[in-house]
Amino acid sequence: MCWYLVLYKIFSYIDSILFNKYNHYAIFAANFKNWFMLKDILAISGQPGLYKLISNTKNGIIVENLETKKRMPSYATAKVSALEDIAIYTEDGEDKPLSEVIKSIKDKVNGGQILSHKSSADELKSFFEEIMSDYDKERVYISDIKKVIQWYNTLQSVDMLDIIEEEEEEEKADNIVENETAE
Repeated sequence: MCWYLVLYKIFSYIDSILFNKYNHYAIFAANFKNWFMLKDILAISGQPGLYKLISNTKNGIIVENLETKKRMPSYATAKVSALEDIAIYTEDGEDKPLSEVIKSIKDKVNGGQILSHKSSADELKSFFEEIMSDYDKERVYISDIKKVIQWYNTLQSVDMLDIIEEEEEEEKADNIVENETAE
């Protein structure tokens, strides 16, 4: 038997175990573009827009622009931040994760577009205060607010706002399982 047939049988077996046991194959097939998590969505310093992590290389990573679908390398010298790691300063000292801020925006506008990141500074500040009234006005600059609004609009335009809710549901399920196993 050829080696590629052996690999095909192995992967078919793994696929049947994973997807048939939990019956998730249809869900993954329907939501293939959302098959990655918030940690795979990146912001690269000096580059406009958001990027999806495609693969690792020895000198950096390969990323794909979410809007244009163009791939490019991002070298180890570039400052790359995953959206999962970004948080907004608050006045009480606890930083609010970006995923919660984006979820608040989505709930306020029912998943629709919001004002442009090119709006006036006063409009942006008043909108951001409606979303997050306790943000630290001294440490959160207007440029930060513009980035958050631009990122929300990008995620909304490529229909990826559901990633945040899916991750929160997974975290809740993981916490329930951990609590049950601890007892």
